[in-house]
Amino acid sequence: MDCLKDPVNDRQVKTLKPPPHRPLAKNLMFPDKLKNKPDWKLLKDHLQKEGRIAKEELFKLVADCNKLLKNEGNVLYLQDPLTVVGDIHGQYYDLLKLLEPKVGGNPETTKYLFLGDFVDRGSYSIEVVILLYAIKINYPNTVYFLRGNHECRQLTAFFNFKDECLYKYDQETYDMLMDSFDLFPLSCIINSKFIAVHGGISPDLKSIEDLKKLDRYHEPPRSGLFCDILWSDPVDQDQGNLDVQWKGNEVRGCSWFFGNEASNKFLQKNNLISIIRAHEAQLDGYKMHRWNGGQDFPVVITIFSAPNYCDVYNNRGAVIKFENNTLNIQQFQYTPHPYLLPNFMDIFTWSIPFVAEKITEMLYNLIQAGDQGDDDDDVNQEDIEQFKILTQQNKQFNKQQSTGSTGKSTEKLKNKLKFVATMMKMQKTLREQSESIMKLKGACPDKRLPKGILSAGKTAITDALADFNFAKTADIVNEKMPSQAQIPQQSVSIKKPSNTVQNKKK
Repeated sequence: MDCLKDPVNDRQVKTLKPPPHRPLAKNLMFPDKLKNKPDWKLLKDHLQKEGRIAKEELFKLVADCNKLLKNEGNVLYLQDPLTVVGDIHGQYYDLLKLLEPKVGGNPETTKYLFLGDFVDRGSYSIEVVILLYAIKINYPNTVYFLRGNHECRQLTAFFNFKDECLYKYDQETYDMLMDSFDLFPLSCIINSKFIAVHGGISPDLKSIEDLKKLDRYHEPPRSGLFCDILWSDPVDQDQGNLDVQWKGNEVRGCSWFFGNEASNKFLQKNNLISIIRAHEAQLDGYKMHRWNGGQDFPVVITIFSAPNYCDVYNNRGAVIKFENNTLNIQQFQYTPHPYLLPNFMDIFTWSIPFVAEKITEMLYNLIQAGDQGDDDDDVNQEDIEQFKILTQQNKQFNKQQSTGSTGKSTEKLKNKLKFVATMMKMQKTLREQSESIMKLKGACPDKRLPKGILSAGKTAITDALADFNFAKTADIVNEKMPSQAQIPQQSVSIKKPSNTVQNKKK
């Protein structure tokens, strides 16, 4: 398919070709040779070039995948070899890296389990869903999805997936995708020894049978077992100690923190070794919670597969690779992606701060000239008095003009000068730091900037972004993530204890 021309050569990411100017044709997306299945390789390349697919083809793709999802139980049972993937969060170009043979593995020959949070935060959530659904349809017995806490209506409306759907398609498309997310399974048992969920365990989770009894085909509730397996977190403590087995998760605003006691109790009762989960950003892409001691197998393993999360975290992504009773952690770095204006903003909205800054600068110069003229005998005093009257009328709007002394008028003029100067500084900051401000707003719980941040200028915004406490949102990812220099890609191999293999053979 022909690409758009780039006559002025102004694309930000030169390594990516210009986008196709038409949606992928139906006969190319669903070729006869694949017996009505999508050509996921062609689709992958098309989306990588920022191409789109028509709404009709998207609905067909999702409908075909829904038939597969409906037939899967709440609990999946999988054996290695298997690649387990954590949060993706709309980072399509990092997903392409993940699917490479040297990272997660080629989907044609690799079994995949995705732990949820496919959408939100990144700007390419729809592309992530389209590609993964296409791969699922082609390999229904080797590609599996679990539901994350972001696969729900509440969070996708709060963050940016709903906005993305409205920008690229419409409300009907958003509703259709939300209904599809309601079909996702909730958990998986791997090699009969590991339980995989998106968030964690629950005080209401006594056995695997409790998961099988859940009605998953609806919006997740704000409490209870369904909520907890999507939202709960392991306590951030080296020994996993808690004063009680379950502590209210005040960071998330729902669900629980669980520690060593609750985890071991659940694992022992169900003859399991470890809990595998996603849900939290990690600087290295993974975290081993070795609450039973450094030599024992981790009680909980957190995996996170969105490198350089939100384009600011500078973290690495990782996946878990199970093979021959061995668990390997494969890390990978982020991949550059095409630049988009924040929150799918159009060029006219984006340009408003530029216009506002210039208008404010003009007003500032006018008032400054008026203020200087009070002590300048060469300036026409009649013009100065007229300017004072106009500025007073503008401020008091529909009120009677005050008849104060010249001294009061001068003081008011100086106050206006100070006010407009502050406004000009804020407008300049808003224009020059617009992208950083959008990132900071996205990191604040109520999407409001901290008070005084614009008037404080560029340094304050940079400092605020560097503090990862501003990343505490409804899907809080880590209380604080320190900066660290990039580390060369490596693999970490962890061998199961010998008794694990013996138990597996029984």
